[in-house]
Amino acid sequence: MRYSWEEFARKMGVEPQILENEEARLLKKFVDEMLYPSHCRYCQGLDLSNPNPVHHPSYELTPACNHDCIFCYSNVAVKLGKAPKPGYYGWENPKAITVSQYGEPLLSKRIVEVNRMLRERFPEARLDLQTNGSLLTEELWQKLDFDIVMISLDASTREKHLKITNADTFDAVVNALRIVGSDKSVRSVVRTIFMPGINDEDIPRIAELAASLGIDEMHLQPLTVHELNVDRLKRAGLDFERAESMRELLKTAMEAKKYIDVRISGCLLAQLKKMDALTLFSVRRVAREVAPVVKRTRLE
Repeated sequence: MRYSWEEFARKMGVEPQILENEEARLLKKFVDEMLYPSHCRYCQGLDLSNPNPVHHPSYELTPACNHDCIFCYSNVAVKLGKAPKPGYYGWENPKAITVSQYGEPLLSKRIVEVNRMLRERFPEARLDLQTNGSLLTEELWQKLDFDIVMISLDASTREKHLKITNADTFDAVVNALRIVGSDKSVRSVVRTIFMPGINDEDIPRIAELAASLGIDEMHLQPLTVHELNVDRLKRAGLDFERAESMRELLKTAMEAKKYIDVRISGCLLAQLKKMDALTLFSVRRVAREVAPVVKRTRLE
């Protein structure tokens, strides 16, 4: 008869115990207490029994962007001819719609028109705006009507922002955070990509800055490395090994938590919450892709 190690230990009169360390216990407690990002509510990725989850619907306005970020999946999709055409990608009766997952939506002259159209067509849906914020003005903000606004910021200084985005727009992005953070009718989120060796030391400072501007939440995302971006990330100093470590991601999130309500991607968090402390301490996320793919159907 074969025994598991736990059964064998008990046969020998020893009650088995899982060894842990203090850091592992702290990480486990942090993960257990962390809330899912506001943006991730209703996303299929939270259901671990779903074998093929897809992101909730999006409306794509343009694949163009005024930033050229060293990590961006959208510019990879454009270069490979994989960027989605403008339109609605989803289904009828959605619970949430993102505008948009590709490109910079505020570049489009149709942003206000599409925003209003989505409100009319899907009155029960939550509308999320995902933007780099650099084109947001007070005048434009008064014309928009979103429930969640996610503004991307991956650096705490103008110089680092320029290095990452290849655009001298840091002050404009900070101003967008100020505009949205002052409007308490919306849920405001700063969206930051974890790039150790490039911006890990910036992330707590981004959290502090965002909180000072009234931002409600930080959505900290692990980096997915796309093949066409590898050389750019190497030149910028990315530590690829640390980028795959969930321990490193969580430690950075814990530092940011001192200033703001920080959360990590919901589909990842759902998996981490199922892990014991030692597994959580050592688990790695290897995310390498050639090109991003939209899994949802475009509807007219």
